[in-house]
Amino acid sequence: MLLIRCTKKLQKEIGLTESDLIKTEPASSILGSWHANLIYIDGKKCALFVNDKTLFNFIIPDISRKQLRDIFPLFKTFLQCIITDEGIPESITDKIISEYDSISFANTNSKSILGSMNDLASHYKFFILDQGGVHSPAVPGIIKRLNHWPFSSLQFVYPIDALKAIYETAT
Repeated sequence: MLLIRCTKKLQKEIGLTESDLIKTEPASSILGSWHANLIYIDGKKCALFVNDKTLFNFIIPDISRKQLRDIFPLFKTFLQCIITDEGIPESITDKIISEYDSISFANTNSKSILGSMNDLASHYKFFILDQGGVHSPAVPGIIKRLNHWPFSSLQFVYPIDALKAIYETAT
């Protein structure tokens, strides 16, 4: 099951009410839950996703409210493309995606992850605007760059390396 912990701003945009949010932690996938936020870059809505365990992250640029309200297939498609682009073996990619057979939403629960998300949002805004905006062909490279960026909360490990390590130990 995919659990996305949404900021209040994203909950409002998706149209989630308190009754739509789960209160107890479901049986999780190997990667666990994700945090998500709605950010604006050059006036365009963008969804930022950050994995709780690894800080592996990506952005879905210029996303509409309709797309946000049906985020599950879009999330899976973007995640699969990004981890495939990182050179993760197909067997691991398939395993990651297959763990997400349904979706639930919850409130955010980690100030540390929210802090990392705020840093990532600033970096995404800077790099995307510097490269021509949300429709720039440089966006996939920016996502890759930020997953090869060390985080102090990970003891200066890159998010992509943290993600790979989880699956190396799980198999």
